[in-house]
Amino acid sequence: MNESLSISFDNNQQLTMANDTYNSDKFISGDVAWVLTAVCFTWLMTPGIGLFYSGLARRKNALSLIMLCFLAIPIISIQWYTCGYSLTFNRNAGPFIGNLQNAFFLNLDWESGPTETSQNIPEFAFATFQCKFATLAAAIIVGGAAERIRIFPTIIFIFLWSTFVYDVIASWCWSKNGWFAKLGGLDYSGGVPVHVSSGASALAFCLIVGRRRENNGTIPRKVIDVVPHNIVNVVIGTIFLWFGWFGFNAGSAMAANKRAILASIVSNISASLGGLTWMFLDYWRNGNFYAVSFCSGAIAGLVTITSGSGYVSSFSSIIFGIIGGAICNFAARLKFKFNFDDSMDVFAIHCVGGLVGNVLTGAFADKSIAYLSGEIISGGAIINGNYSQILIQLSGALTGMIYSFIMTIFIIFIIGTFLRCNLRLNVEGELDGTDLTEHGESAYCFADATDENFIRMNE
Repeated sequence: MNESLSISFDNNQQLTMANDTYNSDKFISGDVAWVLTAVCFTWLMTPGIGLFYSGLARRKNALSLIMLCFLAIPIISIQWYTCGYSLTFNRNAGPFIGNLQNAFFLNLDWESGPTETSQNIPEFAFATFQCKFATLAAAIIVGGAAERIRIFPTIIFIFLWSTFVYDVIASWCWSKNGWFAKLGGLDYSGGVPVHVSSGASALAFCLIVGRRRENNGTIPRKVIDVVPHNIVNVVIGTIFLWFGWFGFNAGSAMAANKRAILASIVSNISASLGGLTWMFLDYWRNGNFYAVSFCSGAIAGLVTITSGSGYVSSFSSIIFGIIGGAICNFAARLKFKFNFDDSMDVFAIHCVGGLVGNVLTGAFADKSIAYLSGEIISGGAIINGNYSQILIQLSGALTGMIYSFIMTIFIIFIIGTFLRCNLRLNVEGELDGTDLTEHGESAYCFADATDENFIRMNE
């Protein structure tokens, strides 16, 4: 009898301890489910950007671009788990960066997330979702120096860049103690941490690595205008990105609520108008409705709306899409004017688009929309009579751009000087293509009809 009571008491005690560890009433299951779904959406964006870059490149470099972007997933997953999340979102973070108290996800337990909008979900879910932002930012940079960089040094660069650039900027924008957050800066889904930072870093990357070689092995005096080898890949990559962006922006609500719905609506409108604006501008110049033009413009529209996706109305998103598509279109022509070989227009689309979106957020952010999820922003933006918000937005965007640019140069210097790793391929490797040189395989296998193996397989 006593033994039976003892067993019953032990079981009840364990049940009580389990309930204390995870109290199901503390979190809203629908919100948790939506955030985990958004994780899957945003995961697809990284291979999406790889497909987009692959299609824009020459055939001999197609596989390496997909793989470099794809490799960002395991590299940043490890970096985020070991130190990245703690440096970005630690509750005791300073104005610029956090510490290592949550390294290896230590001390996260099953508490609510560290931000105002993540109180309905466990911090583990929040950390997993934010990892995909860091992954995408690292993958975007690859396009700046595409077709001429080596795999292993780039892997090192991605890890260091995420630690010393992305984590720092994301911390000052989103950590409750970050200087930009304290200043009242508004960045809903990563206009500065993801897009401005990666776009500015891609510019620094391409300037240091240098222009792509011509077929005779010489570096041209002018930027090469490469014809995309597979426009279908570009379209498929854009589809992945557009699809994933619903999780990227709407998922940042950290809940299945009105604000998430509105973020989906404004993202779709901005992407649509950005794509059409870019395409019609190119039609006006060249007389053709280019598929690549529409895809580039759609991504520009998505980048532009990112900062304000949880703050602006559906009507305002029309302005984001048109202005973002137009300005990014003109920015894409700067590489020919100033002779820098930004292979995939990363600076034009991501840095310029992020800057434009950040400034427009300072004009059109409506505090009533933020309040849809209970977030209170003190003054709103110009639309609410707060004219100083533009200056706050500019301070965050310009600081992020300058910091990213300078730190990228420093990281490349460290890799080259102290680690003795040359980021650029040699002449023969670049002429043969990064696929064969770095991977020893090709994205496409064209069989020779006279080859004995081909004949034997088809007998």
